[in-house]
Amino acid sequence: MLTERWRETLVDTYGTPPIGLVSGQGATLTDEKGNSYIDLLAGIAVNALGYGNEHVAQAVYHQAQNLVHTSNLFATQPVLDAGAKLIERVGDVNARVFFCNSGAEANEAAFKLARLTGRRRILAAKHGFHGRTMGSLALTGQPDKQNAFRPLPGGVEFYPFGDADYLRQLVELNPEDTAAIIFEPIQGETGVIPAPDGFMQKVNDLCEEYGILLIVDEVQTGVGRTGTFFAHEIEGVRPDVITMAKGLGAGVPIGATITRGRARDLFTPGTHGTTFGGNPVACAAANVVLDTVDAEFLAEVTRKGDYLRQKLENLPNVDHVRGRGLMLGVVLNAPVAKQAVRGGLEKGLILNAPKENVLRLTPPLIISQHELDTALNTLRTILEELA
Repeated sequence: MLTERWRETLVDTYGTPPIGLVSGQGATLTDEKGNSYIDLLAGIAVNALGYGNEHVAQAVYHQAQNLVHTSNLFATQPVLDAGAKLIERVGDVNARVFFCNSGAEANEAAFKLARLTGRRRILAAKHGFHGRTMGSLALTGQPDKQNAFRPLPGGVEFYPFGDADYLRQLVELNPEDTAAIIFEPIQGETGVIPAPDGFMQKVNDLCEEYGILLIVDEVQTGVGRTGTFFAHEIEGVRPDVITMAKGLGAGVPIGATITRGRARDLFTPGTHGTTFGGNPVACAAANVVLDTVDAEFLAEVTRKGDYLRQKLENLPNVDHVRGRGLMLGVVLNAPVAKQAVRGGLEKGLILNAPKENVLRLTPPLIISQHELDTALNTLRTILEELA
């Protein structure tokens, strides 16, 4: 059994998984016993194109046959193509891209960019999540994740997420020494909490006023997850730094830090680096994703998200649904989210509970209508049993 081998082999950072998975197709996974599950988590918003995608598999296969790794001492076509496509998505020909391997590393790079401004203060949102490396953890506004690892890198102060007035007051205590403001358009790990309408634009304006770097963490919300390629597009925000990962590689590890404006030229030779960042195989997968997630694809994500939200709001034991696109938080009337996750595994449905009363749904963006309807019927049964 895979789960038994897990206990005997791996460090206990995650606990022992309840099932062992062996294959997948579309938005459906199969375990080692042959049981199937509709996946409403997608590896925590990673498997944007689902499982068994032929185009991703072929791109990875062909690239691996030719060139697996070179380091950044040399240029390769896949990394240049992926970088150019991201610059096009940002809409600024002067933007530049730093490739890495994860969202935590992308935010670590953003932290270092803030340091290179010569200013010391970085303002981050309470309850935000930016990663578990020491720098990204310092930006994470969750003391329970930080306490065991103090002292963390200094200079980070926290503001209530969504409170633009408080944030302005905090900046104006010492604007000349404020390097950056960072936030997620939707706080995923905290229970899928979107920024209030207008908040992102107010922060954008504040940063412009005082010459502060605006860092938007799109690690979970980017690559079409919310129905636009970047979630910050909804308010026309123009970040200096965008961090991303998760869906960018369709399951192949890759992260990116996109810089523009004040941040573009802060990194110079020797100030930062990574051995595997911009790996040709990872970038080959990313190119497939970037070619796939076009306007028509995004419109379909929006349609599916609207449909899913409408159906979820009518399920038993549901108080309300929040989020955008295919990143939704189902807020329950009772603290039974973890029981719902267990019930889902018993009935062939993969769910996630970031909070005791919240289910987080981030299915593959290619989930079919049939899979959506089947998942909704199963979830209805689970919530009826828990009501």
